[in-house]
Amino acid sequence: MDLDPIKQLIALMNEHSLAELDYEKEGLKVRLKKAGQGFTGGQQAIFAMPPFQQAAQAPELKKAEDPSIYEVKSPLVGTFYRSPSPDAPVFVEIGDKIAKDKPLCIVEAMKVMNDIRSAEDGVVEEILASNGDPVEFGQVLFRIRKGK
Repeated sequence: MDLDPIKQLIALMNEHSLAELDYEKEGLKVRLKKAGQGFTGGQQAIFAMPPFQQAAQAPELKKAEDPSIYEVKSPLVGTFYRSPSPDAPVFVEIGDKIAKDKPLCIVEAMKVMNDIRSAEDGVVEEILASNGDPVEFGQVLFRIRKGK
């Protein structure tokens, strides 16, 4: 086998700084690739990342444990609505006296409107979500003072 054509191809690669060369002529097919040269698909961007730091936690609001207050929590993830429709009055306001099983709000999940109702008679002390807010499972929505 005559190696002169291959030596010429190698010289051509070196002369033009080629990492890879394919050559085909009269039944001869040659692929030359420089050792240690992997295909990178172009230049890779390298970014310096700052060291990982845990995000500062928001301080937890500590509420005095008051047995006369109960919390109404969202039973699902969804969107909080204070009224049954945009032009309707809200279900409750702070200071309203409410009866057991009274609707307090709606949590919409996957286009299904879920009524959230009071578990006891009482007075609305706090409303902790705003109309249209996304809410999480177990998120406190209302604080109700038990009794009439």
